[in-house]
Amino acid sequence: MNTEIFRSSWLAIIPLALSLAMPAHAGEVRVAVASNFTAPMERIVPMFEQATGHKAKVSYGSTGKFYAQIGNGAPYDVFLAADDETPKKLVQKGTAVGQSRFVYALGKLVLWSVQPDIVDDNAQVLNKGNFNKLSIANPRLAPYGVAAKETLTKLTMWNAMQRKLVQGENITQAYQFIASENADLGFIALSQIMRDGKISQGSWWIVPPTMYSPIKQSAVQLTDAQDAEAAQALLTFLRGKQAAAIIRSYGYELP
Repeated sequence: MNTEIFRSSWLAIIPLALSLAMPAHAGEVRVAVASNFTAPMERIVPMFEQATGHKAKVSYGSTGKFYAQIGNGAPYDVFLAADDETPKKLVQKGTAVGQSRFVYALGKLVLWSVQPDIVDDNAQVLNKGNFNKLSIANPRLAPYGVAAKETLTKLTMWNAMQRKLVQGENITQAYQFIASENADLGFIALSQIMRDGKISQGSWWIVPPTMYSPIKQSAVQLTDAQDAEAAQALLTFLRGKQAAAIIRSYGYELP
């Protein structure tokens, strides 16, 4: 075969092959993500973009604040909440697509201190009270804050802890209070201190799931999504094997 003809034929095929490998429409999905899911999402996004050709523009914050922003017309296409109730409310209001809603992760609550000898296996530190500040996320804005309040209530310590509580606007801020040692310990998401199935530092007590309502973190597509194709592609990717492996590695369970 003539070498030049072969080369020309091959060069003509390359663009076609590349076009078939990419979606017909490579767009952008704007995603509102609950703070506790920051680390997993930062690993999932590049995989999603490489696999689909779509881009993801991600914002992180508290579920309660995103709910208010979406109600006021904030430009998001997909919402990854830290609970199931908030996406349900959006569906009931007609702001989100009911058929798109699903639980993408089951969250776990942990009592954690950056100091290695503060928190014991049975959280007796709470009974002893030999600490200055206990950090939680604001229960009015963050589902993990609700779980922390439920846990302290079940331990009959909610009222007693009021003088020691510092509340973060979201779970990230609650974590930062502890990591910076502005709080001695606090209730955060297990995903914030777990990497590849291991907790790397500090002392902790993984709160038994019977102490708080199940944290069913749900995703939903918003009705006014600017790019429905990219939004649906992200939700599909979140349910796939690649995303599942990342989610598990941060201590979440899958439904």
